[in-house]
Amino acid sequence: MNEKFKILTEFVKDSSSETPDVETYLYVKEYLKNYNLNIDITSKPLKNRLIEVNTKLSYVDKTKSKNKSHFEITYASVVRISEEIKDRKEIEKIILCDVQKEIYNNLEKTFVNFLNISGFPGIKFEKKIDFEQLYNQRHN
Repeated sequence: MNEKFKILTEFVKDSSSETPDVETYLYVKEYLKNYNLNIDITSKPLKNRLIEVNTKLSYVDKTKSKNKSHFEITYASVVRISEEIKDRKEIEKIILCDVQKEIYNNLEKTFVNFLNISGFPGIKFEKKIDFEQLYNQRHN
C-alpha cells in the first residue's frame, strides 16, 4: 500500500459503443488506425478523506469522415487520501498521476476487451500514457 493513498475499489461506471450501421462498421473496421485515444480525469470529494476518481477513455476519429463509431468508458476508483496529506497540489498529483499509474493497466485491458466485444478485435495501444509527463506539462 502506498502511504499517501489507498485505492479501495475500481469499477466500470459507464461505457458506450456506438456504430450506427453496417456500412459504418465496415468502414471503421478498415480505418480504425485513424482513431485517437483521449483521456479525461475528473474527481469528486466524498466523505472521510475519500475521493471518487473518474478516468474516461474515448477512442475517436478526428478526421472529417461521416462514417464514425464512438467508443467511451468511464472507470471509477474510490481512493482514500492519507490524513497527513493536506496540500491541494499534492492531492491533485495523487489523483492525476499516482492513482492513474496504478489503475491504468486494468483500465486499458478493460477498454481493449470492450472494443473487442464491440466487434473490433486485435486493437493494441502501442504508446503508453506517461502520466508524470502529462502532469508536469499541465503545470508548465
